Formats: sequence, C-alpha cells, structure tokens
Amino acid sequence: MIQIHQFPCLSDNYGFLVHDPASGETTCIDTPDGKEYLKQAEGKGWTISHIWNTHWHPDHAGGNEEIKAATGCTVIGPAEVEKIAAPDIIIKHGDTVSLGAFTGDVIDVGGHTDGHIAIHIAEAGIAFVGDAVFALGCGRMFEGTPDQFWASLERIKALPPETTLYCAHEYTQANAKFALHADPGNSALADYAAEIDRKRAQEVPT
Repeated sequence: MIQIHQFPCLSDNYGFLVHDPASGETTCIDTPDGKEYLKQAEGKGWTISHIWNTHWHPDHAGGNEEIKAATGCTVIGPAEVEKIAAPDIIIKHGDTVSLGAFTGDVIDVGGHTDGHIAIHIAEAGIAFVGDAVFALGCGRMFEGTPDQFWASLERIKALPPETTLYCAHEYTQANAKFALHADPGNSALADYAAEIDRKRAQEVPT
C-alpha cells in the first residue's frame, strides 16, 4: 500500500511525501520548502529518492537543489522546471513515472503555467494536481489560455470519480467566499462553507 504524508509548507502550500514500503522509495511532490521536506522525511524514517515537479513556480520547485544536494535524488518534471533548476528527467503528457512497483501517468494540465502536469497513480486511486484545480476553484491562469485550461480541467474530470485529488494549496476557504458571492442562494454551498470554516479554525486541511 502506497503511503502519503501531507504537511503544511510556507504560508498556504501543502507538501507531500509519497512512500512505497516495498521498495523503500520516496518521492517529493513539488518542493516548496527544501528544509521542511528533509525534516519531514527524516521524521518518517524515509529516504527521498525522487522529486516529481508539477510546474516551475518557486513555491513548487524552489527546494529542488537543496533536497538533491542532501539526498542525491532524481528530479523529474516538465521542461519548464529548467527556469528554476534543470530536472534530471523531463516528462510530458502520455509519459509515466515509477515509484517502486507503482506507475504514475503524466497528464497535461497546462493553464496555470503552460507546461503544468499532473500525475495519476491509477492503482492507488490518487492524483497530484499541483495548482491546476482546488476544492471549489482552479488555479490562476498565469501563462495559459482559457481554452487550454478548460481542456486541462476536462482531463482531470475524466479521471475515475473515486480518485482522490491532492492539490497544493489551502485555498478552500477563500474559494468558498467567492462561490457564495456568485451563488448566494445555494444552501448546500453555505453548509459546506460553514464546515470549511470549522475545519480551518481547528487547522484541519480541507
């Protein structure tokens, strides 16, 4: 069984360490804070073997060099990560990545950035979507076009409905405020927003 360790980073990022107990391999999903990733991996007793970057932004790839220097891990990501530090292996839509016996399918989810990718591990029922989509919202469109981003969201929507999406920021509360402004008469949305507020008051991820 694949193991996922989620932890807060920076002001509102989430870090993820994904571990395969059988092989002992551990990958970082993005690297907002190199020191925090190394600390968290040490606390779990896991050795970082890989980094999988979803896109180039510094709060997603800025810790690559520090983690690679400390662990010798292999950095894997889209070509645009070269803006921060060149990955060892460049991946694109249709490629696969491996963690022990697990295989992740690489999906183009460009729009937030042009080369943004997501990684779907079908056998584990999970996908790491970076800043492409969040609860009640999607990422800001910095580099892409509306049609491009819509096609990306359609690819995410086409994943099996039981798939758990791991997004990279705690944005749900802010997204809920906007959603309520746009749809003020939606009682189910109001209930959901209240639940989100309760969770955030207890520092529970949403």
